[in-house]
Order: sequence, then structure tokens, then C-alpha cells
Amino acid sequence: MIDVSVVVVSYNVRELLGRCLRSLAAAAPGRTLEILVVDNGSSDGTVETVQREFPDVTLIANAANRGFTAANNQATAVAHGTTLLYLNPDTEVRPGALEAMLAHLEEDPHVGVVGPRLSFPDGRTQSSRRRFPTPLTALVESTIVQRWWPACPVLDWYYVMERSDEETQDVDWLYGACLLVRRDVIETVGAFDERFFMYSEEVDLCRRIRDRGWRVVYVPAARVVHYEGRSSEQDLARRAQNFHESKCRYVEKHFGPSVGRALRISLLAQTSLDLAEEALKLALGHRVDLRRERVRNLAQVVAYQWHHLGGAAWPARSVAGGGEPCE
Repeated sequence: MIDVSVVVVSYNVRELLGRCLRSLAAAAPGRTLEILVVDNGSSDGTVETVQREFPDVTLIANAANRGFTAANNQATAVAHGTTLLYLNPDTEVRPGALEAMLAHLEEDPHVGVVGPRLSFPDGRTQSSRRRFPTPLTALVESTIVQRWWPACPVLDWYYVMERSDEETQDVDWLYGACLLVRRDVIETVGAFDERFFMYSEEVDLCRRIRDRGWRVVYVPAARVVHYEGRSSEQDLARRAQNFHESKCRYVEKHFGPSVGRALRISLLAQTSLDLAEEALKLALGHRVDLRRERVRNLAQVVAYQWHHLGGAAWPARSVAGGGEPCE
């Protein structure tokens, strides 16, 4: 019996992936692990490195970038473990962290998902506990509103700021850099919804899991270092496009198309305002190289948001892996 199937989706982060895979050796001593790496069309030699240095890893090499959710589902479909650890390649699992998560999962059959405390490389804790987003939090979080009003009470609520990072606690959802999920939970609610290319997929999954009565638990005794965003930072405009598009699709799925369209219009207005601000600073000669890059990226995002304002067509098929039908 395999205790844990570790699923890692990688895209052009060869060195970080190597660190991640090596860290797993001390993550849960005495447990049986299988490790599956899905490479999404990397051009940095990732496939060759995994084949050479990690021969025991099951490698799925995609010819192109299929997206984070689809790649995770590829590995899920062939994994054999009684639990599934979805792990970002830009992480390092501290010794005993996986064992701590497994122990908590095994103590209570009502716990469907557990996640660790994530930290930056310098030891600072990353915010990874959340309440489910509402249309209002979607309107504020990671937008120009948050930049202008970082102490917004809506965000304090969303980030569960009233509770300590030191406390084991039930939450609505956990950041997807490291999630340990029971296999029978995935078989019941379905795998990741592939309508989310990347971002918001873990929110949607945790919501489906919570809706079926399982708990989602944050376990701070488990420590995982997260270098954060090393794959997506390779194309900042595309990252922003994916982030906002996934946010809108989540709202459309769970709050209705009209609410989602209103959010799309609001985000377009905010991005356009951000673009105008950067263009003005560029015209005034302030940090020209930086402003030129930001104007170029924001212009791409605005064009994308205009194009998708009506909502991209969702495929008329079931969520990958089973579960809910697409709406």
C-alpha cells in the first residue's frame, strides 16, 4: 500500500524542482511514497534532469503547457496512494512535515484536507489561510483597491487575521502550494476543475469538499518553505490574466453569471485606471524602464479583459475526475 502520492506540476523551474524532490526524503520517514512529476512543456532541461537524477519518479512530460489543473488531474488519474499531496515545485518540505499532516488526517475521518504553515525562505510566515471569497473580496483583493487601502476590513476578514498562525484551526480553504487530500474525498467530489487554468482551483476544490461535510484544517506544526511564484513570474502579464480570469470564473460558477460579469467590468475599470497611472508616470519620466514594462504588461491585461468581458465559453462536460457538472 502506498501512503502518499506526491503530485508536482513543473514549468521551467528545474533547480527548484530538484530541491523540492530531494526534500521529500525526510518529510515522512517510514511512510511509503510515490512521486509523480508532470512537466508542462519546460524548455530548461527539466525532463532530462528528472530522468537522470530521479529515476524512481514517475514522469509525465507534456509537449505544451496544459495548465496547472489539467496537469494535476493527469497525475491524479494514475496515482495509487491512499492520500494525495499536491505540491508546488518551488517548495521545500521540512523534515517531518508530511508526517505531521498525515497524522492529523488519520486522527479524524471527518478531515478531508490538511495544509502546512508556509514560510518564505527567510522564515517569515506566508499568509495561507482564507475564508471563501465573496464578490466583494474578489473586487478588492490583489487589485488597485488593495494597493490604495491595504488595511481594508474586508481583507482582514478574508485573510482570517483575527486568528494566530500558531494555532491549528479549521478554515474554509488553504493556499494550494501544499495540500494533502484523502483519495476517497477526490473520488467523491471530483478532481480539480479544469475551467481554471491556474489560480482559484484550490478554492473551488476546498469549497466542494466543505460542501460535502469534510473539514479543511491548517496544521502549523508542519512546515514548508515556499519560494512563491517562480513559474508564473516568467510572464507577469499572463499571470495577471490567469489570476483575474480564474477569479471571475469562480464568481460566475458560485454566484451566477450576472455577478461574474459585474466583477469583470469592475476589474477592467481598475486595470485601466492602473494603466493610466503608469502611463502618466512614464510620460513624466519616472523610472522609465520600469514604467515601460508595467505599461506593456497592463496593456496586455486590459486587452485580455476586454476580449473576455462576456465570459469565455465553458466546455459542456463534467469536471475532470468526476463530480459536479459544469454550469
